[in-house]
Formats: sequence, C-alpha cells, structure tokens
Amino acid sequence: MMMHNKAERLKKVKAPLKANVPPELAHRVPPGQTVTDRFPILHEGEVPQYDMSTWSLKVFGEVEKELSFTYDELMSLPQTDLTCDIHCVTRWSKLDTNWRGIKFTDLLPKLGVKPEAKYVMVHGDNDYTTNIPLEDLMRDNIILAHTYEGEPLTAKHGGPLRLIVPHLYFWKSAKWLTGFQFMQEDAPGFWEQNGFHNYAEPFAEQRFSGDGFYLPEDEWHGKEYD
Repeated sequence: MMMHNKAERLKKVKAPLKANVPPELAHRVPPGQTVTDRFPILHEGEVPQYDMSTWSLKVFGEVEKELSFTYDELMSLPQTDLTCDIHCVTRWSKLDTNWRGIKFTDLLPKLGVKPEAKYVMVHGDNDYTTNIPLEDLMRDNIILAHTYEGEPLTAKHGGPLRLIVPHLYFWKSAKWLTGFQFMQEDAPGFWEQNGFHNYAEPFAEQRFSGDGFYLPEDEWHGKEYD
C-alpha cells in the first residue's frame, strides 16, 4: 500500500523548476536533472535481509526450462567493470559511477531463451517489477552489479545484486534482484502501472505515461545518502 500511495502523490505534485546544470556537463545530463556527488537512497518498504547460502536468481517464462543460479554460480561467470552516469526520475543524476558485476550478455547464453521472447519482466524483492525490452538488455553496458565503487553493494542500494541499465531512468535498474521473466508480449511493471512511462528514456524526459504528471526538482532532497 505504501508504494501505491507514493505513486499517487508523485502524480499530483506541482510542476518542477528548471534545474541548473554546468555547461560543461550539459551533454551528459538529461533535461530537468540536477547533478549530485552523493548517492540518494530511495526505496519503498524494508530493506531485505538475506541468507546467501539460500539466495538464488530465478529465470522463467519463455525459456526452455526454468533455472535458478546461486550467488556463487553467478560470481564464477566473467566479471565486468562499468563506469556510467545514472539518472533518477526524481530529478537527480550522478556521473561517473563505478560498478562491477556480470554482463547480462554473458549470462544470456546460459538461459535457453526462446526466440519468441521479446521482453523481460525484471523481478526484485518487496514484490518489485519493471519491464524492459530484451533488446535493451543486450546492450554492452547492462550488468548485474554486486560491487559499487570498489566495495560490496550495500543492501540500501540494492545489494547483494542490482541490475544496472544506465540508458533508462534508474527505476529500471531494479534493486534486490530476484529474477528475470522472459515474455512474448510487453507488460507493465509496478511503477509503469502507476503512471510512469513504459520505456523511461531520460534524454527524452519520458518520466510519465501521460500529460499532467510532474515531479518537483527537490523531490529527492532530504533523503538518506551514502
């Protein structure tokens, strides 16, 4: 219920002020964003706690057979370092963030995905879901991240494993990753069902699914930071 209340509140807030961005960064910062050096912590519900001996990543839907991977199995795959900018729909951007994890394209050949699959529902704990075209996940900079700035990814930022999708608003980079559901047809995830854009491209400012929804520039101010 808390997440639904927040979605309704964000739909009704007043129009934002224009965010100021230094000219030298303008080409890297989407419209309406403010650059921060800190990392705001935004999530709904309690931060999950895990027993890593029983944790697993599930793969289901349009696949030859349902699979699950332990954390150790994922860590045995090739590991990739990624530096990228991230952009939150609540109007903050953080530049040159450093992550380490498993490329989605390194995991994909092990999944037995059927040719009919065109979309993926990403599942995270607290019953979180977000939908992404499979083609987008096949970009070279999509990773399942376990490390941030050289340290294990903290639980508040989505550890033990978080999807990183730099070219979309950060709600698509699901925290507390639990599964990939491959689908023939697209279907909306949680925020997409509550007024947020289905695709979420920051430079097109695809925040909402229709007109009349706004976020204030300072929506993320006052939140906890790492």
